[in-house]
Amino acid sequence: MHAPDGFIDVPVSAAAGILAAGAIAVSLRGARRELDDTARPGAGGGAERTAPLAGLVAAFIFAVQMLNFPVAAGTSGHLLGGALAAILVGPYTGVLCVSVVLLLQSVLFADGGLTALGVNITTMAITTTVVAYALFRGLVKVLPRSRRSVTAASFVAALVSVPASAVVFTLLYAVGGTTDVSIGKVAGAMVGVHVLIGLGEAAITALTVGAVIAVRPDLVHGARGLGQKLKLRVNGELVDAPETAEPVPVAARSPRKVWIAGLVTSLLLAGFVSFYASANPDGLEKVAADHGIDQQAEEHAVADSPLADYGVKDVDDARLSGGLAGVIGVGVTVVAGTGVFWAVRRRRTADERAEDTTSAGTSV
Repeated sequence: MHAPDGFIDVPVSAAAGILAAGAIAVSLRGARRELDDTARPGAGGGAERTAPLAGLVAAFIFAVQMLNFPVAAGTSGHLLGGALAAILVGPYTGVLCVSVVLLLQSVLFADGGLTALGVNITTMAITTTVVAYALFRGLVKVLPRSRRSVTAASFVAALVSVPASAVVFTLLYAVGGTTDVSIGKVAGAMVGVHVLIGLGEAAITALTVGAVIAVRPDLVHGARGLGQKLKLRVNGELVDAPETAEPVPVAARSPRKVWIAGLVTSLLLAGFVSFYASANPDGLEKVAADHGIDQQAEEHAVADSPLADYGVKDVDDARLSGGLAGVIGVGVTVVAGTGVFWAVRRRRTADERAEDTTSAGTSV
């Protein structure tokens, strides 16, 4: 789904870039609140741990995006990640997670054009996150309050988010496409193949969300408030039982084991499992080749990067080259993502201190 340079003309690419920049600015403000909420007692284990968890989500998405899976004859798909990120860490933080991944993929791995970065963020980060989280929140409100409901809602939200992304790309291409093709045929092909890809996205998202909920539901943004209050029958009526003040064991509060397990999983997926991923073109590449919308595609500006095409330059062994590139990508993403979210979280704290100082001065 990574659009290269040349698919969409400069004016529309620039407009998409402006839209993406605006969405990222809004997401930075929203992420401050989400990361702060996650740091509440009992909600995430402390402010100093929220940035690494969000950085880990970005690294996991990078790793899983390397695992193209076959979906139809000669076509493959991969995770987009917007739904997964939004449900795990919140929609604003989710937009930033996927945007960090897309930026690093474009700059380091020549995957997705530099001038098309705004298009890719719009389709793969903004659209998937907004559509998925809106649908997810609507479903969890009407479904029974249970872990299975959250997992089921995750599946549906992820499934719908992928063809929604395909629709947005088609609309952008209809306005700024660089070749004269039948938009109706392109739309039908894009939506059709991405519904199939959406099934894979839904399965990966639901399995991941379900796995985290099973061990640490408090770390899942979309599962907050999931626990049912204990009911007591008093004078024939059911009332909420009083909350106890018993401390949670330190081992249960710490998300360190979850973080380590997630990082190891990401490294294994990118460094080893990715070698067995499908080599077929993904949905967008296949549709572009079949319908001629790739006629004006341009070579990537960093096509000679040492990590271009997810391989390490001058390493002849394909397995070793791809594995090293994947491990490097996970490492860079977790460091960059953690740095971004740490800065966002610190800005939130600084703003709070400024507000406290202003409030104190006003009261005096």
